[in-house]
Amino acid sequence: MNYVTEKNNKVYVMGEIVSDATFSHEVYGEGFYEFFVRVMRLSGQADVLPVTLSERLIQGGMLGKGKTICAVGQFRSYNKIENGKSRLMLTVFVRELLEELPNKNPNSILLSGYICKPPVYRTTPFNREIADVLIAVNRAYNKSDYIPCIAWGRNARFVKNLGVGDRIAVSGRIQSREYQKKLSETDVKTMTAYEVSVSKLAAFDSGEDFDIEGEFDLYTLGQNPKMHAASSDY
Repeated sequence: MNYVTEKNNKVYVMGEIVSDATFSHEVYGEGFYEFFVRVMRLSGQADVLPVTLSERLIQGGMLGKGKTICAVGQFRSYNKIENGKSRLMLTVFVRELLEELPNKNPNSILLSGYICKPPVYRTTPFNREIADVLIAVNRAYNKSDYIPCIAWGRNARFVKNLGVGDRIAVSGRIQSREYQKKLSETDVKTMTAYEVSVSKLAAFDSGEDFDIEGEFDLYTLGQNPKMHAASSDY
C-alpha cells in the first residue's frame, strides 16, 4: 500500500534524539531500531516520544544523541508481555525522513478510526473536563492500532456522547505523561503513558472514505452534513 494514500494515521514529528538506538525486531530480513526523541511544546515543556526506524533509512551517524530527526510516519501499537501480563506499547513508526516539516508544528497527528471502548468522562478538582477514548485505527494486512486519546473541554463533552463502533477523526499532538504505579504497599514505580492530546475531533455519519487532512484543513463547524465536529476550549 502506498503510504501517500494512507490518510487514517499520519504523524509529523521533529525533535532531538535523547537515547541510544537499540535493536527492536526484524521483519523479512529488515531490522528496526528504537530510540527516544524529545519534542518541545510551545509552552516550553517537552514530550519524550518512542520512535521506531528501519535500518534502511539509517545513514551513518544520524542516530547519535543530540542529533535532530524530522520524520513522517504512523502512531502504532503492539502488545508486549511483561511479568506474564500483556501491555499495550506505542511508538512513532517512521515511514520517511524529511528535510523539514511541511508546517511549523514539530508534533502533529491525524487519525481516523472507530471507538472501541466506551469513552470515560470526568472532571478535575479544578472543574476541567476530560474524556479518555480508545480508537482502533485500521492498518494494512487486516491489522489495527489501538490509540489512546484524551479530549478536553467542549471536545470532552462531545465525545462522551459517542459509543463503541462510532467512526471518529481527530487531530492533535502526541504527548508523554508520567504517572505513579503502585506495585505493592511499599513499592511505587514511575511509568510513562503516551496518548494523543486532541485539538479537533469529528464523528461521521457515513462509512464512506473521507480525506481527513482535507476535512480538518477546510471545514468550519457544521459545514459538512455528514460530520459533527467540535473544537477545543484550550
